[in-house]
Amino acid sequence: MIDDERALRQAIIDKCLWMNASGLNQGTSGNISARFGDRMLITPSATPYDDLRPEMIASMPIVGAEAEGYGHWQGPLKPSTEWRFHLDIFAARPDVGAIVHTHSTYATVLAIARKPIPACHYMIAAFGGTDIRVGDYATYGTAALSAHALTALEGRNGCLLANHGMIAAGPGLDKAMWLAVELETLAKQYYLALQIGGPVILSDAEIADAAKGFASYGLQDKRPLTAE
Repeated sequence: MIDDERALRQAIIDKCLWMNASGLNQGTSGNISARFGDRMLITPSATPYDDLRPEMIASMPIVGAEAEGYGHWQGPLKPSTEWRFHLDIFAARPDVGAIVHTHSTYATVLAIARKPIPACHYMIAAFGGTDIRVGDYATYGTAALSAHALTALEGRNGCLLANHGMIAAGPGLDKAMWLAVELETLAKQYYLALQIGGPVILSDAEIADAAKGFASYGLQDKRPLTAE
């Protein structure tokens, strides 16, 4: 957990640079946000990541947290055009501390085809269920898209957005990015399996059994320094 605001702002920038360098995202099409107390820190709109500085990260009150009003922002640059679904996810999901949105290639291919990802690999359990849903299509940045994203994320830590991209949500930046990488990997594996006759789908019981081990499998959430 990062309890210094400037450090968290820099961590958001670092994740943006990493996801583009890794090929998980292209240009400024993706966006990243993190919860800091009762506020949301989010990447600004249409700003190259190489140009970002901590003070450029926009700050917005999470719904109901302050009297500034829904959609109000502070900073020299306006927030990402996708601020609405980031903000609404934080308001609806107190378990979420960070959100990564990308147009990664394979996840976006499946989103364009509106194909949910079934339980083709046990790693699907990392997302809280037996599939990755596809949220219905709506124009970017709209309340309708936010509503569809919230529906697709019910009981899940990731989803696809029809004809758009993907969302991964975690308790912190590291886990959210880890989930984004896993979601793109699952999308690629599923897409390739479809080319050779289709995957064998694991049963709900097999996924439930795999989920039991996720408390100690994969990237673990970092505890606050004060945690015992």
